[in-house]
Amino acid sequence: MIKKGITLRGIEVFEALASRGSVAQAAALTGLSQPAVSQQISNLEAAMGTALIDHSTRPMRLTAAGESFLRHSGAALTHIRLAQSELTVMDLANLSDLSLGVIDDFDNDVTPRLATLLADSMAGCRFRMVTDGSKGLIQSVQDKSLHIAIAATSGDAKSGLIEIPLARDPFVIVTPASFDGDSAALMTGRSALPFVKYAADQLIADQINNHLTRSNITLPSQFEIGSHLALMAMVARGIGWAITTPFGYCRAERFHQQLAVHPLPTPGLTRQISLFAGSDWTGPVPQNIADTMRQLLRSHMIAPTVAQLPWLSSSFEALEG
Repeated sequence: MIKKGITLRGIEVFEALASRGSVAQAAALTGLSQPAVSQQISNLEAAMGTALIDHSTRPMRLTAAGESFLRHSGAALTHIRLAQSELTVMDLANLSDLSLGVIDDFDNDVTPRLATLLADSMAGCRFRMVTDGSKGLIQSVQDKSLHIAIAATSGDAKSGLIEIPLARDPFVIVTPASFDGDSAALMTGRSALPFVKYAADQLIADQINNHLTRSNITLPSQFEIGSHLALMAMVARGIGWAITTPFGYCRAERFHQQLAVHPLPTPGLTRQISLFAGSDWTGPVPQNIADTMRQLLRSHMIAPTVAQLPWLSSSFEALEG
């Protein structure tokens, strides 16, 4: 039997405080007041009979007991959120036809999960899922050859489309794990380690190039690569370094032992992952799919990455919309 005083809301607040390190930021994340956050934590610690947070440090840190509790409670919250997602997509049961496009950033884990969740909920529905670059997917929704697309955007409005925000994905520097230089110095263009860039026809390449131009930075490049996985493989082999995003880094999980992630020295460059649907769409389907995708991103990509790279906690996050 679960001890009296241990509540789902309390565990959610504890998870938020663990990721943010301050009561103020946990309050902003959960929508509670700061006194309410403090009270939830006090109730949880009283119920557990031990301190979970070292309140004397800034930012706050978990105690050994808190670390252990977070591992187990985080797994429990993941299962509950996925159960919510499965129930949410049940509203799709009466749909007769759905075509969905998803960028390849999520091919490893999230897209297969989304596909099975949707397929399980749409008996009798003709369901088509494709992958492509963000530019192509958004254009396909505008052309009505796709009903819905999950794609990256630089924040500009898309004519004739509904946009539902899913996640904020900040840009970072990725180097070989063996790199022992100053990552900020790579941005000078004078490093012996070559810059590996994305293919010019991709949205992510546009965003990086525009940011470098605004910052008066010129980076000569020997390599131009069209996929996250191939680009990360080259960096892992020590061939060069790259500017990418946490989702791009997640895509290359098999290479993580050979990679190191660093903050971009010129901050503020982010991309947004959104769901796009035609503005003439009626009914809850786009929002239901967005809710499901947001939960999958949070549970399977954002939370594990922030646990590995805590300095990303304030910028790599799910967006409610």
